[in-house]
Amino acid sequence: MSGPIRLVPDEGGSERTMQLRTLPLKRRRPAPPPEPDPAERLGLSEDPLDELAERLHDICADAVHPYEIAAFLESDGLSDEQAALLYGRPDAFTVAEELFEKVERRYPGPSSEFANPWRADPWRCVVRGLVFALPGLGYLLGANLFATTRMRFGLPSGMLALSVATLVSWGFNQALAHRAYRWLGRLRRREAAVCLAVGAPIGALLASAAAYVIGGPLGALWFAAGQSCYLGAATALLVLGRERFLLLALAPASVGAGVVLAVDVPEPVRTVVLLASVALAVGLAVRELLVAARGGERDGVELRLPIRQEVPHLLFGLACGALTLIAGLGETIHQAVHAASHVVHAHPGPARPAAEARATPTGPAMIALTLSLGLAEWLLFRYRAMAVAALRTSHTSGQFTRRTGGILLGCLFIYLTTVAALDAAATVLWPGAPSLGVPQLGAMLLLGGSLWLALLLNAFGFSWSTALICLAAAVAESVGLLTGADPIVLQLIGCGTAALVLTATAGPALGRTTQHR
Repeated sequence: MSGPIRLVPDEGGSERTMQLRTLPLKRRRPAPPPEPDPAERLGLSEDPLDELAERLHDICADAVHPYEIAAFLESDGLSDEQAALLYGRPDAFTVAEELFEKVERRYPGPSSEFANPWRADPWRCVVRGLVFALPGLGYLLGANLFATTRMRFGLPSGMLALSVATLVSWGFNQALAHRAYRWLGRLRRREAAVCLAVGAPIGALLASAAAYVIGGPLGALWFAAGQSCYLGAATALLVLGRERFLLLALAPASVGAGVVLAVDVPEPVRTVVLLASVALAVGLAVRELLVAARGGERDGVELRLPIRQEVPHLLFGLACGALTLIAGLGETIHQAVHAASHVVHAHPGPARPAAEARATPTGPAMIALTLSLGLAEWLLFRYRAMAVAALRTSHTSGQFTRRTGGILLGCLFIYLTTVAALDAAATVLWPGAPSLGVPQLGAMLLLGGSLWLALLLNAFGFSWSTALICLAAAVAESVGLLTGADPIVLQLIGCGTAALVLTATAGPALGRTTQHR
């Protein structure tokens, strides 16, 4: 039945109480024409898109790009066929673009109802900065363990083994922490605790084995093993959000380092203080892991996380460790390579004495960079919070890109200024450290800027690109250093190139609105 129909009751007798019939064919008096619409009298035709613009006014007014409106229309089920049939437009994107032009921008701006998800506790960042930097004081307590009167590969005997163990720990724990955070992001605290409980001892064992393979004095190897155990425990406590417990574990070493600076302390006492900090860190980590593992509830859903996603974070940790160690030990290694070339080629020039080779800014570089990591973390949160605010207050996508670019440069400037101040202060306070020159300061700032930009891009998911950029810089600097090139020049070129590439990557990538939704 394709024609109009109606129901006619009680027609044709009692046996047919209801039947279907067509509309009558008789002529009717034509109805009077409707009153013309005022828009038609003015020669205007009503656009069906106006009704849609009125219905979606709030969404269109808050959008900073037509694609936001197109995404909403598609999620609401508007297809290209419906756009053509209902609104006379070829597709949903054309509908979105015209809606974007029709509706005036009315950005909401910051309000009390808007809950910023990127608020950071500044005091927590201060505590994390301290727990990153305070372990450096342990080197004051364990300095005599490295047999500084003997040199091996141009370094105090045992220092190379400790450096290799540090690299292995940084790379492994970076990947371990990322995997544990992935479990926490899926509300699987028990699985995160199991991951840390299994991974941290493996990382400590690998780092200790690497130090043993390199070799050195027995005291230095034990120090490297203790450092590896501490770094594994610290990773577990930091991931579980127990920074204050880690601060408590570092109290014996911090107090002991202050006493060592004032008076001479016997070697057994120094060793006991170091062991106390390591034992506290490991004990507190074990306690927290047990609590987290027992407190988590199983939901019965099997979930697997591919381990290959941790590879870029492993490479990133190795690259960061290598770049930092080159900043601290580069001059010493350069002098050792230079002295070795004099011996091999019987060069008539004088070789620098070992005492001069040991006068390097290793300590200040480590302290400045590690202490600044607390501020770096706070600035990461601050950038994301300000980017979200810019997303809500920008009229166009171009305006948003300009605002986020300014926020990026502002955060980077604050971080580099702080690194410069900390580096200068650490150089003054560190016993026997040489004064910091302009080239050294420039190299340090380029390193700090590269690391902060890499951390920012990592936070937005650009893990592979940041890992490869930093790893390329680390490999280039290492090869150049071993061939006798000047370490400061290498850092200026390597870290400078990495900083430029990371900035060129971060600007366009983080200037897209979709990255901040």
